[in-house]
Amino acid sequence: MPSATPTVELAHRLIARASVTPEDAGCHEILIERLERLGFRVERLPFGAVTNAWIRLGDSAPVLAFAGHTDVVPSGPPERWDIPPFAPQVRAGYLYGRGAADMKGSLAAMITACEAALAAGPPRRGSLAFLFTSDEEGAAVDGTARVVEHLQARGERIDWCLVGEPSSRERLGDTVKIGRRGSLTGRLRVHGVQGHVAYPERCDNPIHRAAPALAELAATQWDRGNAHFPPTTFQLSNVHAGTGAHNVVPGELEAVFNFRYSTEITADELKRRTAEILDRHGLRRDLEWVHSGAPFLTPAGALLDAVRTGIRDVLGIETEASTTGGTSDGRFIAPTGAQVVELGPVNATIHQINERVGTEELEALSAVYRRIIEVLLYA
Repeated sequence: MPSATPTVELAHRLIARASVTPEDAGCHEILIERLERLGFRVERLPFGAVTNAWIRLGDSAPVLAFAGHTDVVPSGPPERWDIPPFAPQVRAGYLYGRGAADMKGSLAAMITACEAALAAGPPRRGSLAFLFTSDEEGAAVDGTARVVEHLQARGERIDWCLVGEPSSRERLGDTVKIGRRGSLTGRLRVHGVQGHVAYPERCDNPIHRAAPALAELAATQWDRGNAHFPPTTFQLSNVHAGTGAHNVVPGELEAVFNFRYSTEITADELKRRTAEILDRHGLRRDLEWVHSGAPFLTPAGALLDAVRTGIRDVLGIETEASTTGGTSDGRFIAPTGAQVVELGPVNATIHQINERVGTEELEALSAVYRRIIEVLLYA
C-alpha cells in the first residue's frame, strides 16, 4: 500500500494474517519487530496454544502498558463480504477486513503512537510496555490472565493500562470504558421422567417443572445498579428438551443462562439466590457455573485524566466514561491494582460481515494515544 499512512499500512499487514482465535498467524512478530527497533525488551510467553508477549522499555515506575489482542473471531461466510475478509482493502475512506476495528487497527495505532512519541526522545519518567495476546476472543484462559499471573509472581506491576478495545459509539473518542460488568454463566440440567404424552401420570415433564422457575429467574430484580453500573441482568441463551417425537415427554431439559452483574452483588450471592429459586420449585437438577470475570471499575485518576486530555487536545470533544458492553481482558489486569481504561475506534461493525474502520480514524487514534503517552510519561 504505497500511498497508505503509517498506521493504516501496519493495520493492513496485521489484518492480512488470518489469526482466528487462538491463532496469532505471525501478528506478534510484526509488532515485535517494530518495538525491538525502539529498544524494547521482548519476553515471549506462550501458554498452551496461545501466543503472548510482554514487551517493556525502561525499568522504573510508573508503568504505562498498552494491552491488545491479535486474535479475531471467524469471518463468517466469505462470499457475503464485499472483499475477502483477510485480504484487506481501503474503500471510500474505510479499511475493510476481519479485525479492522477489533482490534488490529488499535494495535497499529499503539505502535505508531509509540514510535512518534519516542522520536522526540525517551520518556522523562517511568516505563512504557505492551501486553499482547492471541486468546481474548476465545477461552481467555492462557492469554492475558496467565501473563498477569507471571508478572505478579515476580513482583512486576502495571500502574496504568490502556486497552485498545473498540469503545467508541458514533465517533472516535465519544466513549471510553472505565470498567466492565461481571459475567457468570449457569448450565442447568433438569431431570424428569420420560414417557408417553398420553400417560402424563407416568411421566415427570422437566419442561413443565422448569418453566416457572426460569420465568421467576427472568423476572427477579437482582439489584438496582449504581452510578457506574446498570442493574444486573439475567438472560437465557439456550433452552433444549425433547426427543424429536411429538408424542414423547422428554426426560431432561438443558438451559444455559448468563448474568451480567454490577458491583452491587457478588457471584456467590447470585449463585445462592439462583439455588434458592430452583429449590423452591422442587427441581431435580445439576447446575454448573462458569465465572468469566468479576466487575471492575477505574475511578477518576491519572490515567482517566490523561485519556480525557488526549481526546480533548486531539479531537476537540469531551468523552463519556461508560461500563456498558461485554467483557474484556481488562478484567484480568484491574484486580492487580492497575488503573484500566479502554479506548479504541467505533464499534459499529465489530464481529460483523464487512468489518471496517475509518482510515482517518486510525491516524487520529494514533495521535490520541501519543498524547496520552506524553501526558503520563513526558510531563
